[in-house]
Amino acid sequence: MRYNEDKRVVMTLDAGGTNFVFSAVQAELEIIDPIVIPAEGNTLDIVLNKIIQGFNEVKAKLNVMPVAISFSFPGPAEYELGIIGDLENLPTFRGGVALGPMLEENFNIPVYINNDGDLFALGEAIAGLLPEINERIRSSNSPKTYQNLLGVTFGTGFGGGIVSRGQLFLGDNSAQGEINRMRNKLHTNSSVEENVSIRGIKRVFCRGTGKEYDVCPEPKEIFEIGMGLRPGNKEAAITAFHRMAEVAGDSIANAITLIDGLVVIGGGLAGAHPLFLQRLVDEMNSNFTTVVGTALDRMEIKAFNLEDKNEFDRFYEGDTREIRIPFSSRRIQYDPMKRIGVGVSRLGTSKAVSIGAYAFALKKLDSL
Repeated sequence: MRYNEDKRVVMTLDAGGTNFVFSAVQAELEIIDPIVIPAEGNTLDIVLNKIIQGFNEVKAKLNVMPVAISFSFPGPAEYELGIIGDLENLPTFRGGVALGPMLEENFNIPVYINNDGDLFALGEAIAGLLPEINERIRSSNSPKTYQNLLGVTFGTGFGGGIVSRGQLFLGDNSAQGEINRMRNKLHTNSSVEENVSIRGIKRVFCRGTGKEYDVCPEPKEIFEIGMGLRPGNKEAAITAFHRMAEVAGDSIANAITLIDGLVVIGGGLAGAHPLFLQRLVDEMNSNFTTVVGTALDRMEIKAFNLEDKNEFDRFYEGDTREIRIPFSSRRIQYDPMKRIGVGVSRLGTSKAVSIGAYAFALKKLDSL
């Protein structure tokens, strides 16, 4: 369901371990400039007051009353109840914090919380990659449309969310889309997040250059070294992003085997996609070897890099043909090429999260 003509306003927040990014959305558009407040704080009260402060600043910029607060917050959590558990990136949250009920008492409107990966996926499914690709395909001869989307975020950690036919998939324990807990292809006793994260990029680069981790450059600099835009160990930089791509591609292929839909990548590392995206897609398209030594496609479907013109053209063209209906003079179009595309966020991660949070809140309100 689209809310692009809905006049209701929802206050939103994209909460990370570094910054709280507050906004407000109406008709699927951000209607104020985002307000950024650093997330750090020595006590829980300091952090909670920053969240209240941020929403107060948003409310002061609005000329209509908001109907709800809806935002992403890291887990573990019991999102349906608005309770946040023990957080690694926000260490003052311990023992269960009733964040949603607190905000409901402060602002006297409904409050909805979900995981950032889930809301990112919902935003891109509503107003980002999914509708863009379907619109572009409609101009071709292919009868194909896409209704499922896996959203993944590469940043401080590795997050995920699933949207199927317009509905955000919600688990029974607020643990849906936790792709970060898949097994790491390269380090089988570890999770994929050990490579698919900022710390993973820095660790592999430091190992390749002999640097200590505490003096290692940030991923943006490592990306620029890998692209030849600044001096440094180019080979080590490329290796760091390729290792991430191999591990991420393996885990995304596992997920897509169950989901069968487009993939959109967001998060702070998404901007480095020229250095890793093709390697990630190649991993998804790699082969298994059967016990008798023959090759078996990693997936039943083929993945295409939507950010590469040649790859996109092949994805777009497909293999459309007309076939005859038995015992009839009619013919129908048929595209037997099973394929998906992998692309980067069309909205930007924070904006996608805000739009996803907005739609999530309105769907909840409309179901009351």
